[in-house]
Amino acid sequence: MPTPQRALRFRTLAALLMASLFSPLAVVADSVPASYLSERDRFVDEMVAEQGFDRAELTALMAGARYQQSIVDAMNRPYEAKPWGQYRALFVTPERIAGGQRFLAEHQALLAQAESAYGVPAEIITAIIGIETNYGGTLGGHRVLDALSTLGFAYPRRSAFFRKELKEFLLLAREEAVDPVAVLGSYAGAVGKPQFIPSSYRAYAVDFDGDGQRDLWDSDADVIGSVGAYLARHGWRRGQPIASAARLTGPLKPGVKVGGKRPVVPGVTVAQLEAAGVEPAQRLDPGARAALIELDGNGPDGNGPEYWVTLENFYAITRYNHSNLYALAALELSRAIAPAETTSGD
Repeated sequence: MPTPQRALRFRTLAALLMASLFSPLAVVADSVPASYLSERDRFVDEMVAEQGFDRAELTALMAGARYQQSIVDAMNRPYEAKPWGQYRALFVTPERIAGGQRFLAEHQALLAQAESAYGVPAEIITAIIGIETNYGGTLGGHRVLDALSTLGFAYPRRSAFFRKELKEFLLLAREEAVDPVAVLGSYAGAVGKPQFIPSSYRAYAVDFDGDGQRDLWDSDADVIGSVGAYLARHGWRRGQPIASAARLTGPLKPGVKVGGKRPVVPGVTVAQLEAAGVEPAQRLDPGARAALIELDGNGPDGNGPEYWVTLENFYAITRYNHSNLYALAALELSRAIAPAETTSGD
């Protein structure tokens, strides 16, 4: 799979015009919602006025972007809509566990440096990269320019968000010397081995190898450091636990809130949950901030529901992907790939 040519800035106007006019990937006007074309033109106006882009070059660039109905369809059936058991089976697999163990061994020194710098355990950083791109093996097959223009101009439910990410992507391309036409990523426009959306790339990626660039495609140091830096910036607490499986000792006392798939801010203490009839499988600090979530899945009797006491580090993982399913899959994968003596995921 080709990676972006980092030495290239925006293509010349002539090259872009040739690409947009003669490429087999060029937009076919009658296959595109009218809103896509009108919003594209408005976007060019805004970027020229607000960010100083050259009008002719940006017009040519955006003329080569393609509306893709398949991207809209994918947005309407996200993985996170699946039941927990099915979601877990996608990511906590023998193959991904073995891949994680290899990644840990191959990048032991870099992971140790990132853990020292940001406090995030090596196995958590590894698990996130494993879930996102299978340790860099699957970076996504959609042109980011197509994905973000499709969703920014013709996906009304979240168009404002993706329009902003398209702006961030073009700024990122200008800042980091990345060819915006060549970048491939997810159907939602996430890029690189850790699948950062463009705004996160600009805000949280780090130059961990010190070469003057933040390269989330080809520099494993930057990838590892950036995942650690992201979690640290979103509240990771060094040396603290993440979550514990739990059971109910009886009916929950009134007033206890129970979360589901959506992230829950830890708003009560472990002691309060225990007093309400929640028994964590692990010993936790009674004063730690916590939340209780209930998922369909593999409860103590072999089927649902499944209960977890989640802590502040669990919530930090949900800042990476706003789903309790994602954070729990990352936790379980990290536990599976960690060396036997490691207990940071407990």
